[in-house]
Amino acid sequence: MSQYNHSTSLLHLLVAFVAGSLFGFGLIIAQMIDANKVLNFLDVFGQWDPSLAIVMGAGLSVFSVGYLFFVKPKSKPLLDDHFFLPAKAHIDKKLLLGACLFGLGWGLVGICPGPAIVNLVSLDRKFIGFVIAMLLGMLMAKKFRAVKE
Repeated sequence: MSQYNHSTSLLHLLVAFVAGSLFGFGLIIAQMIDANKVLNFLDVFGQWDPSLAIVMGAGLSVFSVGYLFFVKPKSKPLLDDHFFLPAKAHIDKKLLLGACLFGLGWGLVGICPGPAIVNLVSLDRKFIGFVIAMLLGMLMAKKFRAVKE
């Protein structure tokens, strides 16, 4: 693990804040904080709205270019000792269960973690409840992992 001094930690926080803010503004501009946009995308036999696919395609395009030019050719990132890329190369039960739970929750309410956090500024009880439930789920998963190990 890297040793950080106070100014490096502040730099990491600033970069995380800017990246998170940029992501949040992107969600707002693309209207992905509106659960109805997502639910209409999933309603292929009703009021289908393809805008989510366009947003995802645009995001993957930007990420792919960034990855090819800024991540892949480098041996380490600017602000850390190494890249934190997925180590698993196979699909296991935990991955499938997590994907199913994520997809089920996303399909039922039309909100995933990023838009839920952005929607917290609305102080709407359903988003506050969603984020609390999400955090409790993350805490429970961490506890279950610790028990198994």
